[in-house]
Parts: sequence; structure tokens; C-alpha cells
Amino acid sequence: MTTDPQGSGTIGTVRLGAQGPETGVQGLGCMGMSFAYGPTDADEARATLERALELGITLYDTADLYGAGENEKFISPFVRAHRDEITLATKFALSLDPSDPAKRSIRNDRPYIRQCVEASLRRLGVEEIDLYYMHRRDVEVPLEESVGAMAELVAKGKVRHLGLSEVTAGELREAQSVHPIAAVQSEWSLFSRDVENGVVDAARELGVAFVPYSPLGRGFLTGAFADAEKDLTGDDFRRQQPRFTGENASANAALLDPVRRVADAHGATPGQIALAWVHQQARLREGLTVVPIPGTRKRHRVEENTAATRIELSADELALLEPIAGQVAGDRYADMSFTSAGRQ
Repeated sequence: MTTDPQGSGTIGTVRLGAQGPETGVQGLGCMGMSFAYGPTDADEARATLERALELGITLYDTADLYGAGENEKFISPFVRAHRDEITLATKFALSLDPSDPAKRSIRNDRPYIRQCVEASLRRLGVEEIDLYYMHRRDVEVPLEESVGAMAELVAKGKVRHLGLSEVTAGELREAQSVHPIAAVQSEWSLFSRDVENGVVDAARELGVAFVPYSPLGRGFLTGAFADAEKDLTGDDFRRQQPRFTGENASANAALLDPVRRVADAHGATPGQIALAWVHQQARLREGLTVVPIPGTRKRHRVEENTAATRIELSADELALLEPIAGQVAGDRYADMSFTSAGRQ
């Protein structure tokens, strides 16, 4: 049954982790406002931040990777204007090679973590980060050292809560034994379900919230584009992702037919059905808190996305959508070693 799929009421709230912050049941990924997805309208992006807060979105997600800190600077005025109303999440560990943006390096060592948090605090213009993520795992550094260094930031009052991104179930359990983890972030959508092979259930067992990034398949699940090479600008990050180009893109576009059928039945958009599916996974795994962070830089999209929290999919509809992920052509990234799936 669907209740007001196009409505604009405020969303509910949940708690991240046993002792973490209370946030809206859906957050906002801010990366695309100034990085990775081609040209943007800065004024519209700023208005989107404000509209999201009006709709009950309080978790705002960025990272030092995004534009080498420029994304943190971009959202800083909004963050400082609403400091007591929002949960600010940012990340460390990844950096790009300026001469070759396709190359990424990972660092999790203690000196680097200390350096990164100070730089993020400066760019954001705040004294404390609400949720600080390790963006990717450097397997050459013991996890105890990395999480221990993050825990020191909590003790010093620079960070309130800790998070991890793209870790395996075993890595999450090990980290939790060092310091409480409020949230684990990984890609999870109708197109990407590898996290269900362990880390989702580990999060539930440990009382850690799961924060799905790219729940809309980087826009592909909405039908916003069908082939990254043909439809997107040359500087768009999605042109580097295998599943969005060439024969893979054509094969994957055909997988959207059942999503559109379910959307038509609800008077909703395909994107709303994709988001409703992610939200419903929490109820299918009793005790798991799920807070998706779809990214957008347009007000009407954030209204559309929050309305998806009021869509209820039937058992038959869930069964229709179930086979999609298993038929997706191409990996999430050209180099999957950066992901939890690459280490499982």
C-alpha cells in the first residue's frame, strides 16, 4: 500500500548505533553538489541543503576526498548556520592522484588520521565532527591501530562518533571490539547487494546502523541516464564505472522494466521504488537501522526522495524486484579491491 508518494511531509527519525546520534530516516549525500557528477548549479545545491532540512533530513554526508576538500568547504556555511540541528558526517583515508584521477591511494595510519581530521575541521568551520568515517581500509595497517587513532579523536573532543565504510563483517566486528561504531557505510541498492553476504547481518547483530550510499545506483535506477559515455559529460565519474558503459549499460537498462512496473502501480517514480526497497530491507532484517543517503543537488529531487519513505512494497512486488541484482552486468568499480566485496 502506498501513502502519499508525492507528498512533502517530514520524515521520521532513528538512532545511529546504540549510543549514536538521532537522525532522519534518510540522509543526504553531498558529494555531487561540487564533485564527480559534472557541472552543478551552486545556488540550487545550497537551496537543496535547506529544503532537505525542512523535510526532516538531518544527516549530511561529505568527505575530504570530494574535490580535495572543496565539498567540505561548499557545505560549511550551511553546516555552521544549522550546527545544532544536523548530524555532520565526513570521511578520511582516500586521496586522488592529480595527474590521474582514476588512481586512488589509501592511508589509515595514525599520523595521517590526525592530519586529516584537523584539515576537515578547518574546512568545515566546526570544532567537532559528529560522525567520522574511515572511507576505505588500508590492509597494510592493523585495524586496531586505525580505529584506536580514531578513538583518540573522540577522547579529545574532535569527533563524537565513529563510522567505517566498505568494511567486511569480520573487519566491522574487530573494529567494534576496539571502540563503539555508530554506522557502517557501503553501497546497497537494487543493483548492488554484495553487502548482504555478511556485513549487513553483522551490523544488525552489533547494533550498528547501516548507511547505504548510492541507493539509486548513482542515478541509473532513476532512468536519469542509460549510457554514461553517451549521456554524461566527460568529467563525470560514472563514465569510469563498468556497469554504466558499453554493452553493460544496455543490458542493465533492460533490468529497469520491473522497477517501472512497480512505480506505475504506486503512482511513483522508479527512483522512489528503488529507495523504498532499501528502506524496507531494515524491516526484513529485524533490528537493523538503515539510513540511505541518496545524493542530489535539486530541491524537487530531495522532495521526491523523502516521499519514498512513505511507500510500502507488497510481497509480490518485492519478489518481482528480487532477481535484479543477480543479473547486473559489470562491477561497481573498475578496481574492486577498494571495496568490502573485494576482500570477502
